[in-house]
Amino acid sequence: MEYNELRYLKLLSEKFPTIQAVCTEIINLKAIQNLPKSTEHFLSDLHGEYESFLHILKNASGVIKTKIDENFGYSMTSKERKKLATLIYYPEEKLELLKEENKDNLSEYYKITLYRLIKICKIMASKYSRSKVRKAMPKEFEYIIDELLHGSMESEDKERYYTQIIESIIKLGRAEAFIIEISKLIQQLSIDHLHIIGDIYDRGPGPDIIMDKLMKYHSIDIEWGNHDIVWMGAACGNPACIMNVIRISARYGNLSILEESYGINLRKMLDFAKEKYDSKVSNIFHSHTEEFEEGLDIEVMGKMEKASAIIQFKLEAEIIKRHPEYEMEDRLLLDKIDYENGTIEINNRTYELLDMDFPTIDPENPYKLTPEEKDVVERLVKSFQNSEKLQKHINFLYSKGSIYKIYNQNLLIHGCVPMNELGKIVEVDCEGRKYKGKEYLDYIDEKAREAFYSDDPEEKKDAMDFLWYLWCGKHSPIFCKDAMKTFERYFLEDKNLRKETKNPFYEYAESEDVCKKILREFGINEEEGRIIGGHMPVKLKDGESPIKANGKLLIIDGGLSKPYQKTTGIAGYTLIYNSYGLVLTAHQPFTSTEDAIVNETDIHSTHLIVEKVERKKIADTDIGKELCEQIQDLNKLLEAYKTGKIKQKNV
Repeated sequence: MEYNELRYLKLLSEKFPTIQAVCTEIINLKAIQNLPKSTEHFLSDLHGEYESFLHILKNASGVIKTKIDENFGYSMTSKERKKLATLIYYPEEKLELLKEENKDNLSEYYKITLYRLIKICKIMASKYSRSKVRKAMPKEFEYIIDELLHGSMESEDKERYYTQIIESIIKLGRAEAFIIEISKLIQQLSIDHLHIIGDIYDRGPGPDIIMDKLMKYHSIDIEWGNHDIVWMGAACGNPACIMNVIRISARYGNLSILEESYGINLRKMLDFAKEKYDSKVSNIFHSHTEEFEEGLDIEVMGKMEKASAIIQFKLEAEIIKRHPEYEMEDRLLLDKIDYENGTIEINNRTYELLDMDFPTIDPENPYKLTPEEKDVVERLVKSFQNSEKLQKHINFLYSKGSIYKIYNQNLLIHGCVPMNELGKIVEVDCEGRKYKGKEYLDYIDEKAREAFYSDDPEEKKDAMDFLWYLWCGKHSPIFCKDAMKTFERYFLEDKNLRKETKNPFYEYAESEDVCKKILREFGINEEEGRIIGGHMPVKLKDGESPIKANGKLLIIDGGLSKPYQKTTGIAGYTLIYNSYGLVLTAHQPFTSTEDAIVNETDIHSTHLIVEKVERKKIADTDIGKELCEQIQDLNKLLEAYKTGKIKQKNV
């Protein structure tokens, strides 16, 4: 036995000091390996739609309602089953209404409800080890729930015992608290692990609420999307990212996220926008007024959007000039404008501008910030960097997030693996070295972390610039287009100039062979593995399928974000991977939390089986492989005890 191995086994013996302890743990781990594979849920492109997202978590993408229907379909009416489902989703709020509804016979209601909740909880707990379920239980009711879940109801004595427990809970006035806690336990047991495949931020009204929820979630990973990256860049202090964040927030009427949720002071920026754009701004800056909340000043939002866009173009020019390797000179357009005639020259053709009011641009030096713009930018950088809540959320994105993840032989990535027109994985020149495929994505992940964690000012600045490139650069695996045509969308009418061409990945990845090639690049079993992404809304209403390349590529952006629902025809997807295979769930629009609680409206979801397999066990998963390695180590320790190389303790 080598010295390092013996040293490791001695450390392991501290935790398992006797042969009996080792044998007990081996038996326990082998038992866990034979349990059914636990359930993973995949969601992408949340875009701040916190009410829909939270409801999907609470109802486990329709799984809880399905279990209620399966087990109580013949003993409860449809209305009763809806009430029970809503109680599980929103126990505190719904219980207040149900108490009033059943006030004449509350004890009987509690008794019936507790029996039903225990039955559902027992079903949800059945695929986990008893130890794992206990760890998820609320401490106050841990012993009671454990008794109710794991005992048999077959004998008459046991039935009396359980009845006594339930009646005691009611008599002691703990029924309400117990119902709330066991409902939350059911929610947790319904989803063992959650994958968020990018774009928590932008468009919708509550990305901060989503982040608060994710930070408390029991098991999660996040794959960064381009909209997450631009917020990460803003939090690090990159001015161009900050202006993109403000522009998009103004465009969708969500500046309150910055001011009220994150405490970022926009007063100077607001005053600047009102002063410089004192006349009515063009309607091109009012394109999303239908999504605005009632009472918002749409004209002010338009002025903020335009002011931040102009500053953004100037700041982005600084980055482009600092980094010729980004090959983004075609995005330098302010110097191509004829400010007297209101035209612009692009590709040797002249186009009329839709808006010719540029009070802060010097035609002789169009990319130079005015003193007022400089002051605004400096204040905003400090405000973003000093927002405690934003920094906490972004730190969480770094700690639980990455540019891609391999999990149970699936490659999770928000966008794409960049390819060229010939269908080859692109080589990208980064700091004098060429990277492609997995190596390129690993480089991106490391570089993105430098922007947040580096203490070297030059290294940090360079990495922050790279975050901006990931937001809109042509070889970014999370932008996945040839160029971001923000200027053209605002100022030019020609639709061809506005067009943003998708990376060739989206054409070639329709091929099963190409997807298998990508999986091999990442060391994934090409027969078992899949690529799971989001980013590009699936136009289901036009006949597009989210299942591509014979099931090797799954695009699960179904339009949870309201502005995309006209394009997709639905309101989001959840991909569910359980012991029986893969199920894709398509959701219809969610009305509101209040409607769900009061009127018991649920999200209507339809299920499509993507792949059905012989029931998988934990032994077939990544966790199963880790358990196998632990068993091997424990067997070595057992042998060391038996041969006397390591002495048992307290024997």
